Amino acid sequence: MHKFSRGPMPMINSMTAFATRQGGHAARGWSWDLRGVNGKGLDLRLRVPDWIEGLEAGLRARLSEALGRGNVTVTLRVQNASETSSVGLQSDALDAVLDALTEVEARAMARGLTLAPANAADVLALRGVLDVALPDPDTAALGRAILADFEPVLEGFIAMRASEGAVLGDVLGGHLDEISRLTDAAANLLDVRQEDIARQHRAALARVIDAAGDADPARIAQELALLAIKLDVTEEIDRLRAHVTAARALLAQGSPVGRKLDFLAQEFNREANTLCSKAQHAGLTEIGLTLKTVIERMREQVQNVE
Repeated sequence: MHKFSRGPMPMINSMTAFATRQGGHAARGWSWDLRGVNGKGLDLRLRVPDWIEGLEAGLRARLSEALGRGNVTVTLRVQNASETSSVGLQSDALDAVLDALTEVEARAMARGLTLAPANAADVLALRGVLDVALPDPDTAALGRAILADFEPVLEGFIAMRASEGAVLGDVLGGHLDEISRLTDAAANLLDVRQEDIARQHRAALARVIDAAGDADPARIAQELALLAIKLDVTEEIDRLRAHVTAARALLAQGSPVGRKLDFLAQEFNREANTLCSKAQHAGLTEIGLTLKTVIERMREQVQNVE
């Protein structure tokens, strides 16, 4: 049997995809419906006939081999060719139903009730009146045929995941470009920001000395210097740049990298939050808020990466 092996791929895969197909073997026909959405792990939900021995186990093994993550639903509907079945009327069951109908009508009339008449279709629809005899299938051969027919379905599904993943990769790459641009913009503001903060600190120092003539200027200057160190964002900018490099490497590596990208997105957000909290500068605050918006958009897209 030809197998579409997963193997390492130089691209990311989306977890969102679908594939359909129709097939048949001997007196049986069937239709496939394979759908996938994002998930934390690989969650397989199979809706397949349980009377075909080994079918579900075979499908689970194949899907587990081919896929890394996602909520995946497989629906298989197997039909019987109409010309291969025979219909027989069960006389005993029919007589019992008719006797029951006669008694029900008689009792209703005795109470002055009029019931709507039952037609032949109503009677035939009752359980046991008609016996539909189907051919005894060779489930082993049928199972093999169905599993073989599943391969093109799975190939189409994986191809769509790859196609969607290519688009997703472009979107994520664009987000990383924007994060990199904003990080560089933040770095370019540091000198101006440092001068503004130093000017604010000098003004604050002068006010304190004026208000408290006996204040120790050296001690005050020391405290202001410690405050300036606490407001330094050089490390946050360096970490943002490192995260961009790591994320691009993961995208180039290919799926499955969704969990790692999700972790990186959280780290991006952590650095952006710290940048905003330390900003003390209108321009840097604006950059930090824009960073948070871009990172959130990126994280939403990351949820679809296998």
